[in-house]
Amino acid sequence: MAPFFAFLHHVAAFVLFAALVVEFVLIRDALTVGSARKILLADLLFGVSAGVVLVVGFLRVTYFEKGMTYYFHSWTFIAKLSLFVVVGLISIIPTREFLSWRKAVNQGQVPHVEPAKIRSLRSIIHVELAGVVLIILMAALMAKGVGLML
Repeated sequence: MAPFFAFLHHVAAFVLFAALVVEFVLIRDALTVGSARKILLADLLFGVSAGVVLVVGFLRVTYFEKGMTYYFHSWTFIAKLSLFVVVGLISIIPTREFLSWRKAVNQGQVPHVEPAKIRSLRSIIHVELAGVVLIILMAALMAKGVGLML
């Protein structure tokens, strides 16, 4: 069962990263009804995959891997988990903005978004992407035993 949960955890993490990349690419160009719809879908995928990463990660830590004591004695795990929480909290800002577009998109209209707001969203997504890259670095270090304080 552990290999299946590891697989599920990794697939969800890849979907999470891909969804952020899609958001980043689509927000760079002029907003259309189609691109706004795709951004909404990508953000939904981001949220669902983040939930899967969190739940499956919790199950792996508590039931299928080395246990909570082991992981919470690793600064790389704590950093990875902290970065995940930070990225999740930061992601609330673009998600709220994207959700405000739903009415316009459902009516077949391009959402009106100020250029400064688009730049801000792009910067936030950029920070989220950097955070995910750091999470991957912490995961790689953790897998090699770096940061273990037992």
